[in-house]
Amino acid sequence: MYENRKLGFLFVLPFVLGILGFKLFPFVASFALSFTQYDLIDPPEYAGLQNYRELFGADPLFYKSLGVTLWFALLAVPLRVGFALFIAHVLNFKLRGINFFRSAFYLPSILGGSIATAVLWRFIFAKYGLVNLLLVKLGLEPVAWLADEHWSMWTIVLLFTWQFGSAMVIFLAALQNVSPSLYEAAEIDGANKWQQFWRITVPLITPVIFFNMIMQMVQAFQEFNGPYAITEGGPLSSTYVLALYIYDQSFRFFNLGYGAALSWVLFALVATLSGLSFWSSRYWVFYSGEKDSGR
Repeated sequence: MYENRKLGFLFVLPFVLGILGFKLFPFVASFALSFTQYDLIDPPEYAGLQNYRELFGADPLFYKSLGVTLWFALLAVPLRVGFALFIAHVLNFKLRGINFFRSAFYLPSILGGSIATAVLWRFIFAKYGLVNLLLVKLGLEPVAWLADEHWSMWTIVLLFTWQFGSAMVIFLAALQNVSPSLYEAAEIDGANKWQQFWRITVPLITPVIFFNMIMQMVQAFQEFNGPYAITEGGPLSSTYVLALYIYDQSFRFFNLGYGAALSWVLFALVATLSGLSFWSSRYWVFYSGEKDSGR
């Protein structure tokens, strides 16, 4: 018995070492570095709260990037979650060749996060790219997607939305767990498909909707590849998200202490929004088997 326990610990040891070395240590080290001045060459020098005072008091670019990040998350998260739910609902029907379509719709989530796809996206939305060529064919004026601050954000949002596959698979699993007898009873009572969706489907999968919203929100606040490879934060910093600002401060301007402070502000923001989401979930998320006294 003791030997089996030792063997079990040996099997999980690589995972534990990976968590300690690549997760916990950088997490703690970044917090310590946020109170220092560190240029990646000289030893870090303790600076107290100087980075945070400069960040909140004398850095307009921080507030600009924070606003861009919030605006991006506000646009991208509902679009990705809503589109994933819609596609999952369509793919839940028993149609010929449905497995092929499920695989095809999931594929972008595998490829979408790569730099190569972001570069390809940049060419698609270029001045003479595929999107503008289609607009011209339709008799419309081409759009300066990457040069106009009013349109540049949408290129990033569309790329983020296009990577809906993982959320779609989770929604599809939730939809398949809804009992068909509920729809049959509702149909007997005269409910149409639209009423069945909003009165039966959506309430029953609110825990999954909540889970996907949290996961996509966290991912949206960490979005980097799109703004970096497609627009490089421009034009006029219209796509200069906070993750890109952290990268520039840390590895472009060699101000790692300030970049660590920025990353902890981002962490605090995501944690706060996640906490508010969990607090609000008591009013709209319904778990099967729960008692009415808790609501």
